[in-house]
Amino acid sequence: MLTRRQFNKLLLSSLLFPSIGCTNLRKKSYIPGTLRLNLGFEPDTLDWAKATDSYSFDVITNIMVGLTQYDNNLKSVPSLAKSWKISPDGKTYTFLLDKNAKWSDGKSVSAEDFLYSWQRILNPETAGPYAYLLYPIKNAYLYNTGKIQDPNLLGIKYLADDILRVELELPLAFFLNLTSWAVYFPQRKDIIEKYKDEWTEPGKIITCGPFNLDKWQHEYKLLLSRNPFYQNPPPKLEKIKYYIVPEQSSAFSLYLNNEIDSIDSRSIPISEIETTQKMKETKIYPVLRGTYVGFNVNKPPFDNKYVRAAFSHAIDRKVFPKVLRRGEIPTQTWIPPGLKEYYSPEIGCEYNPELAREYLRKAGFPNGSRFPKVTMLFPTREDAKLIAESIQSLWQRVLNVNIEIENQEWKVYLNTLQQNPPHLFRMSWGADYPDPDTFMTLFTSTSGNNHGQWKNKTYDDLVLQSATTLNNETRKSLYKTAQKILLMEDIAIAPLFFNTQIVLNKPWVKNFEFNSMDLLFCQKISVE
Repeated sequence: MLTRRQFNKLLLSSLLFPSIGCTNLRKKSYIPGTLRLNLGFEPDTLDWAKATDSYSFDVITNIMVGLTQYDNNLKSVPSLAKSWKISPDGKTYTFLLDKNAKWSDGKSVSAEDFLYSWQRILNPETAGPYAYLLYPIKNAYLYNTGKIQDPNLLGIKYLADDILRVELELPLAFFLNLTSWAVYFPQRKDIIEKYKDEWTEPGKIITCGPFNLDKWQHEYKLLLSRNPFYQNPPPKLEKIKYYIVPEQSSAFSLYLNNEIDSIDSRSIPISEIETTQKMKETKIYPVLRGTYVGFNVNKPPFDNKYVRAAFSHAIDRKVFPKVLRRGEIPTQTWIPPGLKEYYSPEIGCEYNPELAREYLRKAGFPNGSRFPKVTMLFPTREDAKLIAESIQSLWQRVLNVNIEIENQEWKVYLNTLQQNPPHLFRMSWGADYPDPDTFMTLFTSTSGNNHGQWKNKTYDDLVLQSATTLNNETRKSLYKTAQKILLMEDIAIAPLFFNTQIVLNKPWVKNFEFNSMDLLFCQKISVE
């Protein structure tokens, strides 16, 4: 059986060379109406009730829409809902659905599809990792945690085929933003019950976004085609081809040879960064995404906050933009500068070797002596490896501890974080909606993506208060206090840097618009 690396080399050869033994590259240009992209890794799942990774959401974003959708200024605008009313107390939303909205089999989208989808995600048996994003809905937390068993008690009501009413526990400043996110998308009960775990496969999946899933050749490529029923507006592209090429050097070669039309940082090896900086089509954008080291607070010695403090203070964050060379912003804090009024760069554990060594001594490991064997996990990718090696070197030099580093393929890595998180792991988090809440709820006790398993009730209460107050000054103060608990008092994570995105488009890619959430909406793009 071929390894993934051997398979992708074979894929690269088949795309670049017309026949075995050919010595000249096949310089194909564009295919009118078809956008060719590198997804990078195999999507973990296309079931938006269970997806957690950006590779899955890259595809889901283009085959599905929700009640609202983001424009490229990240404002939630009408989509499947053509309008809505909000009660004076801010707790009840009544959505009027677009009667012309249809699924890819021609069936009309109904309020019942939202009712089913949200009940399914909140059902404890689904084990939806993003279920916590529906907790603003009345009784959603109680139902998801098994404290009540009747889904009819949820604040989600079907009033008519085109009317959906949603009752919240408390007013929420960013609720409309949530309805643009995948976890709030509708689902078809008849399709899921008919095909069960296989409902997301081509020929079975039914969607209501601008594109349909035509093919999914696992570990190789996905093919999307224009959805003729989607008219909001009709997509300009006929097809999208997503290749799955995790090796950055291979993906970059495909771009240079005109076999891929658009790439980003995930498809550019570090060794080619200088090359891209000389290319006229190169654009570098700041994004709402942060990279951090997570600590499993239940595994010794990281159950000791002095150890976590030592490891965080021992990281010189200025190393990362020198190693990665993509304009990363070193950080010790967590809410990114793109959310300007909430950005507090002074909060966090600054680089301080002497203080780091003192904390390690307090933890019972003076000068690193008797420090146990621990492992830091990271996903298989060149830049992730460079980050892990840099941190490993810093900890050895400052703390005199030797940390083992280990990589895993993306799906295996995600499963490990869900089932048995290691002592340390390198992770990134991008905004699901343009509000600081998306970064702060990640580490609440009920978050399905809180892989370090840290819990702090005071932190949870502060994040909840921040989300449910409409006073902006109060929100800023509450988030500052919560960040201090997360980063300085309990030290649940060690932030490293805020990410940037390098984007290269071939000249025949038109109407490409970037947004700081790094969501690629393809319905307006054309290849001409």
